[in-house]
Amino acid sequence: MLRQQQKTNTLKLDVCIAQHQGDRKEQQDRIAIVSHRRAPGVCMAVVADGMGGHTGGAQAAAQVIHSTSLAFQEWGIRNDARQLIDDCLQEAHSVIKASRFIDEKDPRSTAVVLILLPDGSCMWAHCGDSRLYCFRGERLLFRTADHSYVEHLVRTGKITPEMVETHPKRNILLTSLGGAEDPQIDYGSMKENLQTRPLLGDSFLLCSDGLWGYFKDAELGQIISSLSAREASAKLIEIARERGEGYGDNISLALLKFIEDPTQKTPPLVAAPHLVRKKEIPAQWRTQSEDEDLDEDEDSDEDED
Repeated sequence: MLRQQQKTNTLKLDVCIAQHQGDRKEQQDRIAIVSHRRAPGVCMAVVADGMGGHTGGAQAAAQVIHSTSLAFQEWGIRNDARQLIDDCLQEAHSVIKASRFIDEKDPRSTAVVLILLPDGSCMWAHCGDSRLYCFRGERLLFRTADHSYVEHLVRTGKITPEMVETHPKRNILLTSLGGAEDPQIDYGSMKENLQTRPLLGDSFLLCSDGLWGYFKDAELGQIISSLSAREASAKLIEIARERGEGYGDNISLALLKFIEDPTQKTPPLVAAPHLVRKKEIPAQWRTQSEDEDLDEDEDSDEDED
């Protein structure tokens, strides 16, 4: 689990990425939050849920992270962010699909991507059943709609949302990256979908179905709004593991919370720094508690030597 806070002029973006293998033999999810190397205040979060025999799923999810991260770093921020996301996911789809003929596996992956820009713009896209949630406090503002058979049945009024959890075809996806057909990718933004911009108390949760499958929307909002990003991430995984009762799927999440920075007064929005190992986090981005943790890590390293 990695956690980071970066100051904005009036807000901090409190961020955590976390995973648990669950009760599976292999962790096939991949997650990342990266900051743009040439554009301060620009960041991207990605969650990919791999599927496929042996290591195929893990390879597919890793390809999603690789394609999106590489293209993001080469992207000029004056260019269209939606086109960037589309190019990333289409490239990942093509590479994953081609690998099926090389490795004789069936690698596929879902994906959800979020880009935050310093002017307050927030854009996202998803394919499959990895989700993005946007909360204002504990109130749900928006959630992506899964590309799944049961979600289709709900939208067409053939079943109720309460029937989804027990439906025998609840795990069937209608689209994915790397599949035989071109992927269905849905796009959104705070401006387009919500007619607003990020405010104090807002949060974004990106996660795989190994997490959201155990929660109602209201419960997610309550936990996320009442705890720090790191504490909320740990709590969500703890509850999901308990409710999995020994049959839990891989769990992956990226949580981004807009919190107050009392030392600043002007309003521009900036995003999270690249989340890496603690020793690689620049000192100016670390909180006091992280500095203390880093000292402990360094002492531990010395003991090991």
